[in-house]
Amino acid sequence: MFRVFAGVLLSAIFALPAHAARCGGDFNSFVAAMSAEASAAGISQSVISQALDGVTEDAKVLQFDRRQRGTFDKTFEQYVSTRVGAGRIKAGRAMLLRHASLLSRIERQFGVPPQILVAIWGLESDFGKGDMGKMPVVRTLATLAHDCRRTELFQGELLAALKILQRGDLPLRDLVGAFAGEIGQTQFLPSSYIKYGVDFDGNGHVDLRHSVPDVLASTANLLHTAGWHPGGSYEEGSANFQVMREWNRATIYRKTIGYFADRLVGQ
Repeated sequence: MFRVFAGVLLSAIFALPAHAARCGGDFNSFVAAMSAEASAAGISQSVISQALDGVTEDAKVLQFDRRQRGTFDKTFEQYVSTRVGAGRIKAGRAMLLRHASLLSRIERQFGVPPQILVAIWGLESDFGKGDMGKMPVVRTLATLAHDCRRTELFQGELLAALKILQRGDLPLRDLVGAFAGEIGQTQFLPSSYIKYGVDFDGNGHVDLRHSVPDVLASTANLLHTAGWHPGGSYEEGSANFQVMREWNRATIYRKTIGYFADRLVGQ
């Protein structure tokens, strides 16, 4: 979801203090400062130690961050042809049928139509079967927070990731994701995970890696909170197309969501 890299730049769930950890310089000193910030934000010492003790910087994350900005340098036709083929449309229609009851309940509660949710799900992780990322989220976010390019954003995301651990939504072994710290089947940044995550299967945790009900309901909740108009158009220029900017700021990606959604319902 984050990239425009597919994504959304939401404000971090924690407000950073006036004297946030200073980016750059010695990495271990930065991690120590972030540990103090986490403690001040109410994260337990056991969670801080579990997550941050011995964490190291990841040069691959910085390399990816520097080169990813050309992701959408294609025409819509070029881009959509690589993302929405006959096989993915067929799989998406099967998902609409398999999860029809669940998607209906989600639409009643949040107002977002099934085909939009299934399109996003398919594009982000091939309906949970594709690559959700294998990067340790804490290490990724600590690396990006230490880098001075967007330190405030990623300091907030690192604190949110620790909050996910503290809530017990995911164990550290499952807190893995993509190159900007995105987590789960629809690739939520940790702050979005905290802000929009829904425990729709009722097990007491928001699990966006393994629980399809939680994944789809949380995705719908983000769009609902952003102002989705139930029953409205989502074509380019519509209010709902603008709402989808909170999912992904790239026009080409939002057009692809709409195109895929229409193919799923035979339009």
